[in-house]
Amino acid sequence: MGNGQRPLLGSSFDDDREIETLEEFDQVVARRGSLAGHRVQSVDLTGRTLALLSSDATAAAFLGCAMEPDATAKVRADGALVFPPIPDLPFDPYRGLLYTPDELFDGLDDGGYENTPDALAYDWFQLTKADRDIYASMLRALHDDAVSDALDELLDGVPVVGVMGGHAMSRGTDEYAGAARLGRALARTGLTVATGGGPGAMEAANLGAYAAPHPDEMLDEALELLAKTPSFTPSVTDWAAAAFEVRSRWPRGGDSVGIPTWFYGHEPPNPFAGHIAKYFANATREDGLLARCTAGVVFLPGAAGTLQEIFDNATPNYYESRGEPTPMVLVDRAHWTERLPAWPLLRSLAEGRAMETRIALVDSVDEAPGALARLTAAARPAG
Repeated sequence: MGNGQRPLLGSSFDDDREIETLEEFDQVVARRGSLAGHRVQSVDLTGRTLALLSSDATAAAFLGCAMEPDATAKVRADGALVFPPIPDLPFDPYRGLLYTPDELFDGLDDGGYENTPDALAYDWFQLTKADRDIYASMLRALHDDAVSDALDELLDGVPVVGVMGGHAMSRGTDEYAGAARLGRALARTGLTVATGGGPGAMEAANLGAYAAPHPDEMLDEALELLAKTPSFTPSVTDWAAAAFEVRSRWPRGGDSVGIPTWFYGHEPPNPFAGHIAKYFANATREDGLLARCTAGVVFLPGAAGTLQEIFDNATPNYYESRGEPTPMVLVDRAHWTERLPAWPLLRSLAEGRAMETRIALVDSVDEAPGALARLTAAARPAG
């Protein structure tokens, strides 16, 4: 994370070879006296020259690690691969940990959103995408692969439930409040809530998960405060500042995950997800989000993006041969049968297959947690 802390969700790092913090580096050197075969990601090692000079670095890889020249020469002589830091980039392509809201919105209070790392990374993406620079595309690919690796580590063994829905849902609406209650209810059952990480329904679900450890009244007050800034337009700065005010007033909120993309960079990430896996490639982000929702997905009313996510999730469920498709709950009968009739098609697709007992349509958002629990129970083997 931006503060150098390891994630607290279900990861175990005792038996792997990745070093992602200075603390881990010191522990490995002290315990093993060797860095052989290790991968060190984006750790400033300028103060660890003696340790580098005295440790075996055979077959190690140093990804974006600042080192003194003699230390660099020594580890290369050992046979290590050294990928130097890339200057003048608004992001770290070798990062070992996911983003935090504080990291992406750094400088919000001083220069506004336009000067934050999140906005600067989007500007860089727009410029290099237009130039079709293969060097820039390589850096984007390195970054996204590193983010995927960090996300896998964070969620290893963790039951994840996805909440999908439209970005246009405004703060201050009944729909937004309902999505927040949903996120809170799911988090209180012990599930880790994951969303697309943006505004609207996604922000509401992350907000609900953030509110889960607090008394119920906290969410009501937070919703009232946020309603004063309904949307990220016309000012992302004001929209984000309202979210950080909530976080400041009620610290130590619950954890959740946001998986946004700079492909839709005009939509900022929401600050309520404690762990943010932000990608340049939207296809990688979409596939990774759904694939990691091991405990099911709840689909709130949305438009084209949410509709695509329903069938992106249905496809692996349709072809699931082991009888273990993930539960899918669609919320708002009128929306999914009349406005965008995805439910009849989904039901027809599921007929006669294992996924038939893993899909549900409910009228209101408050019914979704119970429906998900029933589908999950049905998915468990008898006995």
